[in-house]
Amino acid sequence: MAKKPRKIKTAKGLRLKIVNPDSAGIDIADGEMQVCVPEDRDGDNNRRFGSFTEDLIEICEWLRVCRINTVAMEATGVYWIPLYLKLKDYGFDVILANPTQVKNFTQDKTDAADAESLMLQHSYGLIKPSFQPENITRQIRNLARHRMTIVDKSGQETQRMQKAMEMMNIKLSTVISDVLGKSGQAIIRAILDGNHDPKSLAELADPKCKASKETIAKSLEGTWDADKLFMLKQSVDCYDFYQKQLAECDKMIESLLAEYTAEIDIKSNKFVRTRKRTSQKNAVAFDMELYAHAVFGVNIMAMPGMSSNSMLQLVAELGHDFTDKFETCAKFCKWANTAPSNKISGGKLLSSHMKKRKNPVGQVLRICANAVRNEKSEMGAYFRRMKSKSGHNQAVVATAHKMARILYAMVKYNREYNPAKVGCTEKELLIKKRDRAQKALQKLEQKLKEAS
Repeated sequence: MAKKPRKIKTAKGLRLKIVNPDSAGIDIADGEMQVCVPEDRDGDNNRRFGSFTEDLIEICEWLRVCRINTVAMEATGVYWIPLYLKLKDYGFDVILANPTQVKNFTQDKTDAADAESLMLQHSYGLIKPSFQPENITRQIRNLARHRMTIVDKSGQETQRMQKAMEMMNIKLSTVISDVLGKSGQAIIRAILDGNHDPKSLAELADPKCKASKETIAKSLEGTWDADKLFMLKQSVDCYDFYQKQLAECDKMIESLLAEYTAEIDIKSNKFVRTRKRTSQKNAVAFDMELYAHAVFGVNIMAMPGMSSNSMLQLVAELGHDFTDKFETCAKFCKWANTAPSNKISGGKLLSSHMKKRKNPVGQVLRICANAVRNEKSEMGAYFRRMKSKSGHNQAVVATAHKMARILYAMVKYNREYNPAKVGCTEKELLIKKRDRAQKALQKLEQKLKEAS
């Protein structure tokens, strides 16, 4: 746990107090690691190591000999991850520093100077730690992000299917909303099997399709070029491959979630399924609502706009103990980049623009906020009120901020979602406006009577 800087009063005035005496600093690079410890721990206190696994073990052993308890390192690409995990396995308290916050503290830009600067700043408690989940949560996070990449790749292959058909003047995507649905897939695979008769292909469409069979048949009158059909076949094969990869990834994530929920011990409320209707396209292939409840202790699926994919991202990015790592809800919202970044000088608010940085949790909450824009709920009414005041983009951020505060409070205090605390529905707002208007009319009538 990172310690905060402290001041002590001396004969020469206030000075910073050393709060982490047993600290070390590590400058990370691709091929080498520069490690610095206090001078009283070793004669050669600023050493250079390699980046192979045996070098990482040597670093951990040397730090243990030097009686080091906590280590600060700078986040450099992905090169810091192996050493970070190795130090965690050895029991060190590792602080991951944001490069923008620790740079420009040294005059000479060298690896040795950077490592010494990190050690010095960390000893005084001046380094703000970056949020990092536990090792098993990190594995789930890696697979969840990998799953998003697979879904994106599947979407790209879908676009290539549509492009190949458009180049043959096959307007299937115009008359059918989803070419990956039951009707679209049946027609595309029949085309690849050699059936190029528009009327025969139109009969494969589901009777529930809004477009008539005649319209679908007209959209399937194309040129049937050999090169375009080959491109279509390659895209379909790639799509099928990514769907297979997605199913395998879901199985691996579920096994890690089962292991994770078996290890943690948290206070949980009684699980009550929400029965919320969710989209089946690219949805996780397991009961994410049950696993999320086991991790957080409450059913966050009850929040408007929340989906199984969103819950997977939140579990993977936050872990079960994120409320212990953020002291207040305001700090959590600021980290998630859902709260305004206020700049105040001379008692005046200079700016409150959002910082231009991507936070995965903030992005998930924004997606959930955008999903409630048409819902007839308290959260939907709040979104539309914010939209009427500031516009759509600002309403998304404001609703995401409210969702972040609700999520923090639910997990922190082990409380289920309560829509009454979100705000009023539009019907309740209209009733309040009507009551205020009636009271205003009554006061006006009273004044007229008194005047007459």
